[in-house]
Amino acid sequence: MTAEQTELTAGEIEKGLRGHLDSVLNTAVEPDQDLFKSGLVSSMFAMQLVVHLEETYDIAIIGADLKLDSFRTVQAMTELVLRLRAAAAGADA
Repeated sequence: MTAEQTELTAGEIEKGLRGHLDSVLNTAVEPDQDLFKSGLVSSMFAMQLVVHLEETYDIAIIGADLKLDSFRTVQAMTELVLRLRAAAAGADA
């Protein structure tokens, strides 16, 4: 993990996620919008989100973190990214 990656804020991650979702889904999403309940996202698309998050934020999403609730909202995904990046930074220290 590079120093640049460690310095990402929740706002920057949220903005990046919203931009990605807006372009892929062709609609604007709110940070607290339930993507599954709204019908915008399926469980298959959630797997695409896993890949996107892992590649974009240099994290590994495994085990208990692979539950749908981790991908239900932009806020939930932002919290997941921040938590996993913090854990990885702590492991590197």
